[in-house]
Amino acid sequence: MTKYSGFKVFAKALRNNRGWGRAWRDPDPQPTYDVIVIGGGGHGLATAYYLAKEHGIKRVAVLEKGWLGGGNVGRNTTIVRSNYMENGNTQFYEFSLKLWENLSRELNYNTMFSQRGYMGLLHSYGQVDAGRQRVHAMRLNGIEASFLTPEQIREKAPYLDLSSNARYPILGGVWQQRAGTARHDAVAWGYARAADRQGVDIIQQCEVMGFIREGLKIAGVETTRGNIRAPKVAMAVAGNSGVLAEKAGFQLPIESHLLQAFVTEPIKPLVNCVIASFGMLYYISQSDKGGLVLGGSLDGYNSYAQRGNLPKVEHVLGIGKALMPCLSRLRILRHWGGIMDMTMDGSPIICKMPVDGFYMSAGWCYGGFKATPGAGWCLAHTIAKDEPHPLSVGYTLDRFRRGATINESGTGPVPGHH
Repeated sequence: MTKYSGFKVFAKALRNNRGWGRAWRDPDPQPTYDVIVIGGGGHGLATAYYLAKEHGIKRVAVLEKGWLGGGNVGRNTTIVRSNYMENGNTQFYEFSLKLWENLSRELNYNTMFSQRGYMGLLHSYGQVDAGRQRVHAMRLNGIEASFLTPEQIREKAPYLDLSSNARYPILGGVWQQRAGTARHDAVAWGYARAADRQGVDIIQQCEVMGFIREGLKIAGVETTRGNIRAPKVAMAVAGNSGVLAEKAGFQLPIESHLLQAFVTEPIKPLVNCVIASFGMLYYISQSDKGGLVLGGSLDGYNSYAQRGNLPKVEHVLGIGKALMPCLSRLRILRHWGGIMDMTMDGSPIICKMPVDGFYMSAGWCYGGFKATPGAGWCLAHTIAKDEPHPLSVGYTLDRFRRGATINESGTGPVPGHH
């Protein structure tokens, strides 16, 4: 398979870009593998890649019921950050961010990772106190962070409404310079290409319908393309985690919700960092094509649909216009929805499951895309070693039984409060 380089791009351009090989193969499924990974999104592909590269397990199949990257990895706002404050989350997301910083070189594929900075706006004195606490927690863990005054925010983002009569008064902000955005489809394609180079089979249009059992052990999967056996089966299927887990014989402490995102018509460079409102759960950035990418909180009802509803459209755009009055002059080109699997404490699950031979990455709430490299790294370690990675030891399923939740959201173990 072709190794990408500046010289290759120049040479192929002289030949009208003819002669490029396939980015990855399209193999038929084999009867048996060492590991099956269900889900051809970012987490599934990253898991397969690190299984092959870091642990030498190359007889791996990634099964995707649709097309590669057609799920949540292509339905998000592409934000990458590590400004968490709870013990367990802080170290994990910082490790993932460090993987992001070298990911394009690692995969030999441009993921378009741009460390343009992340600004979290604070709208009340209580939020200001919580923001300062977050900054201190990050610094104590060796993560770069700083607190911004309204004057500093005005200097970085003069288009925000910082007036005294603003609907959402801006009293300060949390700043992380190393945060930014990445191109979501490039991340999926880069991991797919790199995994394929390691010998991983990526099998699309292959839906898992059930599981093959040997006693109490999972020994393979039943798919629309026939039965495939493996001693170890893992799943990373985002909002469909509960459905697939039920087929394996157990229930997860998660609920699936819809999260919408929007993009405007392209404009000249305006928003040069990621801007978020912690209180309003609103975020906006500008893509490399010029469109403003924005979104808000969950739609507030359980759903498996990849489309949203009009009340949330009105709500999100109303917040955006209040924070950035100039948005009222722009047209929304399109919007989409991703299926979020929300855990009781707002933190993910990466572990070996109660059913022998079964492993899972699920419950990512709002943190799935930014966690792609770290989640794949830790799940691959768990599959290969049959024990949690030190960074994901707090993400095991039994934390809910033990009362050892990682309550990043601060809402308690109640799903409706997300």
